[in-house]
Amino acid sequence: MALTGLQINKLLPGTNCKECGSNTCLAFAMKLAARKAQITECPYASEEAHRILFEATEPPVRAVYFGPNKKFVVGEETVLYRHEKAFVHPPRIGLHILETDSDMLFEEKLDAAVNYTYHRVGEEFGIDCIALTCEKNNDLFVNRAETVWNRCNKPLVLNCNDVNSVLRVCEKIANSGSILCCSIENCDQFIEIAQKYNFALSLHVNTLDELFTKVTEMRNRGFFQIFLQFTTYSLSEHFLTNTIVRSAAIKYGIKSLGFPFLRFVQSGDIWESAIESITEILKYGGIIILPNFDPALLASLFTLRMNAYSDPQKPIQVDPNIYLIGDPTKNSPVFVTTNFSLTYFVVSGEIENSGISAYLVVPECEGMSVLTAWAAGKFTAPKIASFINEKKLTDMLETKRLIIPGYVAQISGELSELLPEWDILVGPQEASDIESFVKSRLL
Repeated sequence: MALTGLQINKLLPGTNCKECGSNTCLAFAMKLAARKAQITECPYASEEAHRILFEATEPPVRAVYFGPNKKFVVGEETVLYRHEKAFVHPPRIGLHILETDSDMLFEEKLDAAVNYTYHRVGEEFGIDCIALTCEKNNDLFVNRAETVWNRCNKPLVLNCNDVNSVLRVCEKIANSGSILCCSIENCDQFIEIAQKYNFALSLHVNTLDELFTKVTEMRNRGFFQIFLQFTTYSLSEHFLTNTIVRSAAIKYGIKSLGFPFLRFVQSGDIWESAIESITEILKYGGIIILPNFDPALLASLFTLRMNAYSDPQKPIQVDPNIYLIGDPTKNSPVFVTTNFSLTYFVVSGEIENSGISAYLVVPECEGMSVLTAWAAGKFTAPKIASFINEKKLTDMLETKRLIIPGYVAQISGELSELLPEWDILVGPQEASDIESFVKSRLL
């Protein structure tokens, strides 16, 4: 439970030394309560104050860092539903390689892990980690793990019950920030290895009672880099288990269940894999390991993940600016649209596809689409004209043609008055019609 400023003030030394940047300890306590400061900023706070404040501010789902330089983070969630606030850290997607895979299949998966990228609204996605399972040949498992690390430089999820083989791999990939899969039986041995090499652990259990008992023991030992891995036998059980565990952590504060999940997608069928992966993305997944490489499935999952893990109160947007499409000259046309990312990338893509070079004016619209921004007074003739004048675009061009979206044709008259040197053209309503508009009106 969060502490109030007055409760936090009782934990502080009361010296009012101002070394934290606040005039009084009470003012600093208020900042701590509002999470606008850290207890480490107080040089005289006791260890007890550090401990109590850490426990009070620890998120119900603990953050787990992995990968080289710990660049990946999952967990740290505070809500069950996106609309309550926002989901924070999107699940990471990995590819599963079996030690029994043929050399050809192994190379195919490895090449896909290294080379695959997916671009959407200005962001680039790829496979985040590689899971390697040992079924028979420990030596081959060790060799392939080293090969994967050297070729990909991505964290590994090592799924092997042989402690010696895992230890050999860890010695070879010591700085990878990888994850070791363990069971109740060998957990203690794997904790020692994980602590030595600064790896995370994925604890595989059969029942929630086993999970709670073992994770509580691990927490008491001071080990917190934990993923939870469940055995389920149907999609409904998978859905229910994830929901129960996450609800227990967030609604009821059961800290031993407050860790991100790791799941190996079991089915090789593309449709079943898609359904299971979608369920994991929407219902609290932490790391999702796909059995096969399928670019169409990955594109769908990345798109879904991006939508689910965007802040519902903050639209995705690009910086207001004048963007160059192709190699525009002083006589190239000028298009205008809003800074909502999806709108910007669709419009810029269609202009590029039309085969012409142009300028794309993107004023500040707080990430709204064209009609929404116009209705909110963010995409109006005065604002567009002011932005163009501020950027001195008029002075840069000899031929001044400004194409506005067809949905806001009503602002063309006012724009003509505000920009008398410009020829204002009303473009198509849909971005997909830009190419035909260019051919019929601009060429």
